[in-house]
Amino acid sequence: MKNAPVDLSAKSVVLTGGSMGIGAAVARACLESGANVTICARGAPTLEATALQLREAFPNRVAALTADVSDAAQVSALFDGAERRFGRVHGAIHCAAVIEPIGTILDVDPGEWLRTLQIDLFGTFVLAREACLRMRARGGRIVLFAGGGASTPYPSHTAYACSKVAVVRFAETAAIEMRPFGIEINALAPGLVLTRMVETTRRSGVDTSGAPAPVGPELAARAAAFLVSDAASGITGKFVSAVHDDYARWPHHLDELQDGDAFTLRRIVPRDRGMDWQ
Repeated sequence: MKNAPVDLSAKSVVLTGGSMGIGAAVARACLESGANVTICARGAPTLEATALQLREAFPNRVAALTADVSDAAQVSALFDGAERRFGRVHGAIHCAAVIEPIGTILDVDPGEWLRTLQIDLFGTFVLAREACLRMRARGGRIVLFAGGGASTPYPSHTAYACSKVAVVRFAETAAIEMRPFGIEINALAPGLVLTRMVETTRRSGVDTSGAPAPVGPELAARAAAFLVSDAASGITGKFVSAVHDDYARWPHHLDELQDGDAFTLRRIVPRDRGMDWQ
């Protein structure tokens, strides 16, 4: 189910949050599929260390640039650098995010709450907008990472949860807007991966006993590489689960996907649950 054929040969992919965790795994998956990859992160030392490791395995196919995704000028410079190094950008994968502040709405600092939205939601808009500006002449593919709170409530993480559910609706909406330009955009849920952000939650003392079983970053990495490839052509505006969805079969059901509301956010009404009072 998760071994969809992926060929990214001669493609150029820009990847945010590529210095560690899921982002680093996605970078490797794209490189293994043949892509040239430009990774970015805010922290230069970790970014350069990851880039060095990737260059050892994939010489001349990795660029690394520091950028804050919530800063439009820095994101524009990121794409400029990618284009100078590898030419036209064919795909963009947005993994960068923060999870703090952690706590109930009574406890968290309002300024920190807003800063999370600036990075996780506004940063998604900035990255996607810049990618679309670069791709509108010849098309392209964009993958935006969703996460905890996108499909279920996520207590003590309201800023992160609100950002991630908004990322899904943003992907659905932007996909419609960008269809005339041949740009396809999807949101990807990676599952619970034991990253630095998850460790931050555990150290905070928040009860995580009801959390799903953790998975490795490879599932999300393979799904992202598939969604940014031509193999996923025709799939757009969807909320994809790297853990649960048989996305490799979706290209055989494009008519159903494009004409229906499967794999999208929607409101549940009583009749959806067998109730007849409305």
